[in-house]
Amino acid sequence: MYTHVWDEIINKRKLDQFNDSNFAKGVVMHASLADVIGIHSARAYYNNYLTGFSDITFTIKNVFGMGNKLVKHWDFRVTHTGLFFGIPATRKKVDIDGVTLVCMAGGKIAEKRDFLDNLAFMQQLGLIPRQ
Repeated sequence: MYTHVWDEIINKRKLDQFNDSNFAKGVVMHASLADVIGIHSARAYYNNYLTGFSDITFTIKNVFGMGNKLVKHWDFRVTHTGLFFGIPATRKKVDIDGVTLVCMAGGKIAEKRDFLDNLAFMQQLGLIPRQ
């Protein structure tokens, strides 16, 4: 269920997968500036990725876990062609990988926290010079 949902949301651009069949009503997505709480807020948050980037290839490399805890290793390859959280398109290509810690509840995604190299992400977008 878990990998299918994220493939549908990111690769197939189906934000309607943010629903109460896949996510706990009060789902918490820990983000760098502020937590995103609730299904509707999560949908709006991820809409920034879909409008900001074209040719998205989101690959889940591995998922493993125990009980209601999962760890997902992923790769995100895109071109920045639209507005992304207020950042105008840079036309730069991004290839970044990361890890997500997930807590499931009742077979639904209840909480998640992504870990990635934000400096490398911003450098690939051309927003911070590479040193």
